[in-house]
Amino acid sequence: MANTPTIAADQASGAPAAGPVALVRRPSPRLAEGLVTHVERSDDVDPERALEQWQAYVAALQDAGYTTLEVEPAPECPDGVFIEDTMVVAGGLAVISAPPAPSRAPEVDTARVTAKAAGLTVVELADAPVDGPVALDGGDVLKVGTTVYVGVGGRTNEAGALALKHHLATVGREVVAVPIAKTLHLKSQVTALPDGTVIGYEPLVDDPSFWPGFLAVPEPEGSHVIVIGEDTVLMSDQAPLSAELFRSRGLTVVEVPISEFIKLEGCVTCLSVRLHDAD
Repeated sequence: MANTPTIAADQASGAPAAGPVALVRRPSPRLAEGLVTHVERSDDVDPERALEQWQAYVAALQDAGYTTLEVEPAPECPDGVFIEDTMVVAGGLAVISAPPAPSRAPEVDTARVTAKAAGLTVVELADAPVDGPVALDGGDVLKVGTTVYVGVGGRTNEAGALALKHHLATVGREVVAVPIAKTLHLKSQVTALPDGTVIGYEPLVDDPSFWPGFLAVPEPEGSHVIVIGEDTVLMSDQAPLSAELFRSRGLTVVEVPISEFIKLEGCVTCLSVRLHDAD
C-alpha cells in the first residue's frame, strides 16, 4: 500500500480534505457470488487475489494524491466493492442511488453514512418528484464537464434518470439520457479522457455516433478509464494497445490489475467514487 492511509468512515472529521478524495470499500469474501447479466458466471473468482488487486488500486489512487475514505465493509454483500453504484456526486452533492437489486440495499445504507462523513450534502434519488419507482446504478452515469449522461435500459430506468436530473439541476448539471442494451452499465461501454473525448470498444457501444469525436479503442478493457490528474488516467492492465494509444495522445497512463473484478463485469470506474467534478 502507499504511505497515505485509507481512512475509515468513523475517523473522518466531516471537513473537506486538502486534496482529492475517493470513497472505496474492500471486497467481500463472497465476491464470487456477485450479480452478472451480460457475461457467463466465472467459477474461478479468487477473493484473496481480488483483495490484493483492490489494495493495489487503492495505492494507485493514493500515489496520485487522493485521500481514500473507506466505506464500512459489507461482507454479506457480494457486490459491495463496486461502490460507484451507490451514489452520484457532483458539485458537493451526493445523490444516493437506488440499485434495483434488493441484495444491494445494505451497500447504499453504509455508503450514505460515509458520504455525510466526507462533508457532502446528501439527498435521496427516491425523494425526487417523479412518477413510478426509480432505479439507478452509479455505473450508468458518465460526467463530461457539466453534462451528465445516464444510461437507461439496464440497471437504470427512465424514472431514475429523471430523478437524477431533478437533483443535479440544483448544482448546475444537465442530464442527458442514453439508451443502452449491449452492456450492464453505460460506463461498461464508454468513459472519457481528460479532454472530454469519449472512448469505447466499438462492438460493445450501442451507438458510437451519439458521441461527437468518439475514439474507438482496440480492446474491451481499453474502454474504461478514470481521470486522476490533468493528463493522467488509470486503467486496467489488460488493454496494452489502448494504453499505448492514450500515451500517443500525450497522456500518462497508470495500469492496475483488476482481473477478478472484470470477471464480474467490473472495471476501474466501479471501485471508487471520486469526489471531484472532473470525474
